[in-house]
Amino acid sequence: MTPSSIAIVKQTVPIIAAQGNAITKQFYTLLFEENPQLKHVFNMANQASGKQQSSLASAILGYAANIDKLETLGSVVERIAAKHFSLDIQPEHYPIVGRNLLKSIREVLGEDVATDEVISAWSEAYGRLADILIGVEKNLYESAADKGWDGFKAFKVDRKVNQSSEITSFYLTPLDGKPLPEFQPGQYLSVEVKSDRFPFTELRQYSLSDSYSKDYYRISVKKEPAPDETSPHGLVSNYLHTDVKVGDTLQVHVPGGDFYLKSTDKPLVLISGGVGITPLLSMLNYLVKRGDKRPITWLHGTRNKTTHAFREHLNMLNADLPNLTKVVCYEDTDNAELGLDYDHTGYITTGMLSDLCPKTAEYYFCGPMPFMKAIYQQLKQLHINEEQLHYEIFGPNEAL
Repeated sequence: MTPSSIAIVKQTVPIIAAQGNAITKQFYTLLFEENPQLKHVFNMANQASGKQQSSLASAILGYAANIDKLETLGSVVERIAAKHFSLDIQPEHYPIVGRNLLKSIREVLGEDVATDEVISAWSEAYGRLADILIGVEKNLYESAADKGWDGFKAFKVDRKVNQSSEITSFYLTPLDGKPLPEFQPGQYLSVEVKSDRFPFTELRQYSLSDSYSKDYYRISVKKEPAPDETSPHGLVSNYLHTDVKVGDTLQVHVPGGDFYLKSTDKPLVLISGGVGITPLLSMLNYLVKRGDKRPITWLHGTRNKTTHAFREHLNMLNADLPNLTKVVCYEDTDNAELGLDYDHTGYITTGMLSDLCPKTAEYYFCGPMPFMKAIYQQLKQLHINEEQLHYEIFGPNEAL
């Protein structure tokens, strides 16, 4: 980018910020009017709640504010590229997005503010970002092709297993019978769902909840409250729980995601809330398989015994692994046995983290957004370095 274009973009960040959500709302309106076939790429529940618009606005502003020091955005670029890869985003989609984004900026801000010079600078900035993402995504697609997997392929639902009152595991086997490629523990699958009940095809990402097997992949899905007329949230999870039967076929994308165990010998701390247990369980099962001997601490929070997924499996591992320390917190302890089902009443506290977790550990955490924010803030209060914190957000990437 030219220095003048960089200066214009940075100067207009406050103006864009003031109208960020209005711009992204207009962007999605224009995008879907022009390209209704792209609706399947986006979670319409997040559209209805405004999360998608807010997340896009934050991403645009974060990129623009750092346009002169893009090396600081490496991890963010990796996360966005991984999500695009899971959705099978292709290079030809980028001009469509760019055209509608620039048009939205001009329509919301007006031509007096969004002058030709401003639009030209933002066009240059967007083009630069698109080139970066396309390059990173190209490597992901080439890696998948090397594994003999292109786009989505057919899987059979081999088994459904209830893990709690809310969470069901789906064991997925490939229809072609070929051995499955390995994945990094913590990564996710993108699942394509088609039904006469949906106005269009839906795509969702679900964490792999077991260690690698060449014969099957396992995802464990929480059944959200049923959707209603005001929000489609929970549409796909309810369909998977209620309508999808053993023997049915789902289209599945090759595993992806930038949340996975890093290569290190440091102690590990796993912190999960609710269904956030799934990627961390994949990590733990992987560590058990390879006989990892380093100290592992797992703190898990859930509402009660009925919502406590994988309870028996984790109790068994806790009994058999001298290097594992497991602590479970219940909000509601009715019909639960202290010491067997749970260890503490209430939420995970800063004191627990301080007492149980080595300061030198690598921290992996996942769960609902309020849970994630609380854990992040507690770890920062304990002066845990940002480089030691690794997390997965279910839904649009929002700042903690």
